Amino acid sequence: MTDRPPRTTTDAGAPVTSDEFSLTVGPDGPILLQDQYLIEQMANFNRERIPERQPHAKGSGAFGVFETTEDVSAYTQAALFQPGAKTQMLARFSTVAGESGSPDTWRDPRGFALKFYTPEGNYDMVGNNTPVFFVRDPMKFQHFIRSQKRRADNGLRDHDMQWDFWTLSPESAHQVTWLMGDRGIPQTYRHMNGYSSHTYMWVNAAGDRFWVKYHFKTDQGIEFLTQEEADRLAGEKPDYHRQDLFEAIREGDFPSWTLHMQIMPFEEAKSYRFNPFDLTKVWPHGDYPLVRVGRMTLDRNLTDFHTEMEQAAFEPNNLVAGIGLSPDKMLLARGFSYADAHRARLGVNYKQIPVNSPKSPVHSYSKDGAMRTVNATDPVYAPNSYGGPQADPSQTDHAGLWAADGEMVRSAYTPRSDDDDFGQAGTMVREVLDDDARERLVSNVAGHLSDGVSDDVLARAFQYWKSIDQDVGRRIEQAVGATVGA
Repeated sequence: MTDRPPRTTTDAGAPVTSDEFSLTVGPDGPILLQDQYLIEQMANFNRERIPERQPHAKGSGAFGVFETTEDVSAYTQAALFQPGAKTQMLARFSTVAGESGSPDTWRDPRGFALKFYTPEGNYDMVGNNTPVFFVRDPMKFQHFIRSQKRRADNGLRDHDMQWDFWTLSPESAHQVTWLMGDRGIPQTYRHMNGYSSHTYMWVNAAGDRFWVKYHFKTDQGIEFLTQEEADRLAGEKPDYHRQDLFEAIREGDFPSWTLHMQIMPFEEAKSYRFNPFDLTKVWPHGDYPLVRVGRMTLDRNLTDFHTEMEQAAFEPNNLVAGIGLSPDKMLLARGFSYADAHRARLGVNYKQIPVNSPKSPVHSYSKDGAMRTVNATDPVYAPNSYGGPQADPSQTDHAGLWAADGEMVRSAYTPRSDDDDFGQAGTMVREVLDDDARERLVSNVAGHLSDGVSDDVLARAFQYWKSIDQDVGRRIEQAVGATVGA
């Protein structure tokens, strides 16, 4: 044994002569091109940043384990959801609109992305800390994200363009009500719930199909920051949420979430009173009560933030036997867009990065491409006569299969009896929030609207909130009038 530190090497493993001094012609002479270690250090530094994510750029997370504590095998054959199964996993929490250096405590939805390393391959769930979203059609997603980011002319975020988009998209009302309420700024990542938001399909071993929604309920309890507290922390501790999560796990205070599911029998979706695949709607718990499944515990911090978090790639098209997609238009589009974003940001072989690699065997016909590290073996095509892998439809054919017919159209979901953009938001304001929470909602919205929103957009915003709730809309209008007139 020796107390001497390991010797410095180049990235190729060769010993390095000096950590401090470049090779020069004499002590005062010019630097020499043959100093390969200096060249390597400078070249790596110039390339050590990969493009940040478009949305969800600022985030952090940890490794952990998910344990299935209940028997839900009647609903899914997925290995990770069988009684007693323990599955290693990775979680990433994030803000949506801010860049990688933005404060953690901006008012914003929080991403809640999970990767389960199951024995049947990786299963990913991409969700938020809210059970709904701003839009229901993927054609509007890109426009929504751009409206929340920065202007083209001055590079500044602009409340006017945010409210311009929201008030011209009434389906956003439910999510905006969540955003402007207490849960718009969680106290920490540990004190917020996570939701799939999307509807997925579960399939049991007999081939019976169910529509499901995931609810990860924080065992730490829901806590939030007021706007004033968040503003202060944005200046004092801009990495507040990242620091809190890391320090809690380091000190052994492992955060956990209990998973519950809402489960809808397959046939009931056809006649339910609103379209159950509409991402702007929640399923009332009175109709589909929560079913407990298991617990997620985060117990291991990252050791290299870049390789284990910046290069982590979550995608809803990572599915395993027993789980499939639904007719949710946003989910179907994300099945392509997330994987495509990873290919653009990390390279075509991003699934070979260790944090993204499955723990189960891989038998794929993919080959070549930049940064490939896994050897391809012949035969490299299918079908073949030389013992290459063969698909097994018995495991997967029934997952994610559902019938659809009709003319090719561009429209929203077919209206049903309870389809209304403002109804669930109004119910939330009147029946879920108490008086103090409603008062904070009015204050949050009025403060946001008082910052640079044009008169025309402001008028639409007042009507938008009156459509959600007449009294709350009136109070917001009065509060903005008092602020602007002061």
